Amino acid sequence: MQPALREKSPWGKAANPMAARVKDRIISALLMLSLLAVVVPVLFVVYFLLKEGAPAITWSFLTQDPRNFMTAGGIRPAILGTIYLVILTILLAVPIGVLAAVYLTEYAKPNFVTRAIRLAIVNLAGVPSVVYGLFGLGLFVYALNFDISLLAGACTLAVLVLPLIITASEEALLTVPASFREASLALGASKWETIWRVVLPSSLPGILTGIILALGRAAGETAPIMFTCAVFYYPLFDLKPHLDSPLMALPYHLYIIATQVTGDPAVLKPIQWGTALVLLVLVLGMNLVAIILRSHLRRSRRW
Repeated sequence: MQPALREKSPWGKAANPMAARVKDRIISALLMLSLLAVVVPVLFVVYFLLKEGAPAITWSFLTQDPRNFMTAGGIRPAILGTIYLVILTILLAVPIGVLAAVYLTEYAKPNFVTRAIRLAIVNLAGVPSVVYGLFGLGLFVYALNFDISLLAGACTLAVLVLPLIITASEEALLTVPASFREASLALGASKWETIWRVVLPSSLPGILTGIILALGRAAGETAPIMFTCAVFYYPLFDLKPHLDSPLMALPYHLYIIATQVTGDPAVLKPIQWGTALVLLVLVLGMNLVAIILRSHLRRSRRW
């Protein structure tokens, strides 16, 4: 009798079912440990923020201005300033970033110049934020005379998040099948009409992914706004954003009360933790809205 032939693996070696199961379990365990290494620290951060910061969250804390050198009152100007800053940053960065991605994907020819541009975009994503802050100080505050203002801070943050938006938008545009473009062009549409009516709507969920990443980074940065728009204290007498005025922002406010303000720790500690918790909730809330919109667009997509 001939011995039973063992099943061959895709790599040509005889497959060992027991060894394969052991390898799968080891790899699964390693992947689970990697997941826990990411999730557990985040859960601890959220737990301590809720534990220490939740008692400080009151209506007066959210709606009043700071008093007594930040040792009393609330954080209303910082909350509004952060919202204004993030919204203006996205309004400035998204059109430029998406149009740049459209050019690189749909119009630019694959040559040395486009490869160099893509490499520069990737490298810019890793530049420290303090460098962007100094760049914004030199260009927008001094050279263009924006002074320390909301406009200077938003322009600086827009430059900071542009690499994220361009990269995510370009990847989203590349996922649209070429047959969509060919069918649109065959029906008589121009190249721009094809991009505007076919390619961009089909890639919108992926573009929103880049916007979500940009939201989180813009809302949490401290160094760029420290040089361009944020101040120690600036009350808001109305709810209107003023492009030519400085503002308070939650990241910089948190830095100030954690490092510069002195006083009774029993009084300062709840304010510090409460400010951090509000910043986290604000960032997560903005991201949640964008994620819901992205999920809705993905469900409506027919391919």
